[in-house]
Amino acid sequence: MSRTATYHTTVRWTGEHWGHLIMGNGPEMKFSAPPDAHGHAGVVTPEDAFVAAANTCVMMMFIWATERFKLKLVSFECRTEGTKLIELDRTEIFTRLHFRPVIRIAAAGEPRAAVEARTRRALQAARKYSLVANSVKSEIVIEPEITIDE
Repeated sequence: MSRTATYHTTVRWTGEHWGHLIMGNGPEMKFSAPPDAHGHAGVVTPEDAFVAAANTCVMMMFIWATERFKLKLVSFECRTEGTKLIELDRTEIFTRLHFRPVIRIAAAGEPRAAVEARTRRALQAARKYSLVANSVKSEIVIEPEITIDE
């Protein structure tokens, strides 16, 4: 049987192109539009938050998958790039999220090829079960760099 969960945020305008964000899990921060949209540098933007939401969700699901696939995760770092299309009428949409995870897994005595194959399956599972990645219209591309340590 399906079930639901609810998450919330609150935003408040604080003047000019500034806002204050309160997340349901507790953190608070200033935000602005990006500098190219009359905003400010050095703070989170809605565009940053969108890409970060997908990146953090995929990472958390990868950690879950490595535990499920009994992989010994050594390190994980992922740069994700969001590409937005700006139409002639100035409407915008993210068309692509390109993930570039750099993953290190300990072989722990197992054949490297088998560990790499399981790591790739764990990455596929992370993509499949990522709430945020499943909730966006953008094309999702994941190009991993996987290193298997002895």
